[in-house]
Amino acid sequence: MISVLILTYNEEINLPMCLESLKWSDDIVLFDSFSTDRTVEIAKEHGCRIVQRKFDNWSSHQNWAVQNIQFKHPWVYYSDADEVVTPELVEELRQIARDGHRDEVAYRLRFKNMFLGKWIKHSSLYPTWVLRFFKPANVRWERVVNPTPVVQGKEGRLREHFLHYTFRKGFYEWWRKHNSYSSGEASEAIKVLANEQGIDWVGLFSRVPARRRAALKELSFRMPFRSSLIFLYLMFIRLGILDGPAGWTYCRMRAYYEFMIVAKISELKRKNRGETN
Repeated sequence: MISVLILTYNEEINLPMCLESLKWSDDIVLFDSFSTDRTVEIAKEHGCRIVQRKFDNWSSHQNWAVQNIQFKHPWVYYSDADEVVTPELVEELRQIARDGHRDEVAYRLRFKNMFLGKWIKHSSLYPTWVLRFFKPANVRWERVVNPTPVVQGKEGRLREHFLHYTFRKGFYEWWRKHNSYSSGEASEAIKVLANEQGIDWVGLFSRVPARRRAALKELSFRMPFRSSLIFLYLMFIRLGILDGPAGWTYCRMRAYYEFMIVAKISELKRKNRGETN
């Protein structure tokens, strides 16, 4: 009734937990970037189909998946390996898949970001609505990192959540991943800053989540003291202080991630002017 798509690279730590929550599907496709650990072996043990492709960037990788993988069912649920689908979410997905009279071709849902044994509700900018349930022919992605979905058709929203265990591999892996993300974000920022059209002020107040997030992202690239502002915003405007020590730690980490983006934007500007570091 529902196919599942999982993108992986060296996910032997996270994958068993993820697959256990997805055993209700009879068509789980592991889209792997040639892992060097036991990721593929674990997936085969759970009866997954394996498709492999060398990773280039997030949007082209995800676009290749929906354009080239033949899924067994019309509806696809996309999951990262560090995520868990709850039984309540499974039932909601099944209800939609059984209903053949809906106009929606894609659905967004929220997630609970788990850190140091608890849900950091405030620090993690909850609720963030992400596109995870869709008909493949109606979806494509843009941006090389943190890709933005573009849906051809009507979107809907789900009531239930999935759980995101982004720190199960430890702090080192989180920093490694976000070091890579910050390079991609800096490259995207250079493109945005070169856009003579400026900030999409109307988009800041749009009811379309994708446009609003894009406008906010563009605005953030132009803000001074970006890392300090994101820390103050998460801690006091979004009430991350109520998340306790776990939330305070997360706010500091997010602020430093923003600092890495700012530093790399400056580095790229110098390189574009022919200067050396």
